[in-house]
Amino acid sequence: MRLLVFSDVHANATALEAALKACAGRWKRAVCLGDVVGYGPDPNEVVENVGPLVGAIVRGNHDKAASGITDLEEFNPAAGAAVEWTRRQLRPESRAYLRSLPSGPIEMDGVVLVHGSVQDEDEYIFTPDQALESVLASPQPVTFFGHTHMQGGFAYRGERIERLDISPRPGAKVATLRLEANTRYLLNPGSIGQPRDGDPRAAFAIADLDQGSVEFWRTPYDISAVQDRMEQAGAPEALVLRLAFGR
Repeated sequence: MRLLVFSDVHANATALEAALKACAGRWKRAVCLGDVVGYGPDPNEVVENVGPLVGAIVRGNHDKAASGITDLEEFNPAAGAAVEWTRRQLRPESRAYLRSLPSGPIEMDGVVLVHGSVQDEDEYIFTPDQALESVLASPQPVTFFGHTHMQGGFAYRGERIERLDISPRPGAKVATLRLEANTRYLLNPGSIGQPRDGDPRAAFAIADLDQGSVEFWRTPYDISAVQDRMEQAGAPEALVLRLAFGR
């Protein structure tokens, strides 16, 4: 089973389309780690595309806020403005879909799916120390998380946890991680719609546990077209500009 794992689309239909085109025919089932909406200009279109695409999905903090489950207390001003705009744009069926999304963790095809961490769906994991509790608490050796928009992850072996800085080099589209025996992994496919690891290309992963590998993918998309739609929607300038820098 080749599993397409993606996260943090953030209402960027152009990036989602480019990602799916790049890996067409290379996966059998898809899962999403949350934040379908937020920041980007295409919330309804992305909800319509993601819903029938995935076999499993967990909600993200933007999904909760945009659908009215939570308030904006934890959001910075730019992110809060994007959520408020998204709330006004969502059609009733899109809002109902977002409200129906489950919290993580959930298990599917031998992996665990969370948005933030195994313990807290809204927790950010950036460091090995932060990752350790989720690695040990997960019911499976391989857990996928999102939320940080940074491709890579962590490996735990021999009582030691280490960061995995694995992502395709500029000009390359795939970097492959070989899964090792007696090792537990916490892996982030990166963000499709708003990468923050210095590479503006859409990010996702394809996992093949039968073959013991996880492919980390990057693919370019028409960033300027998305920026134009964001500007037309009145998005904060910082959110518009950051797409081109991957930050």
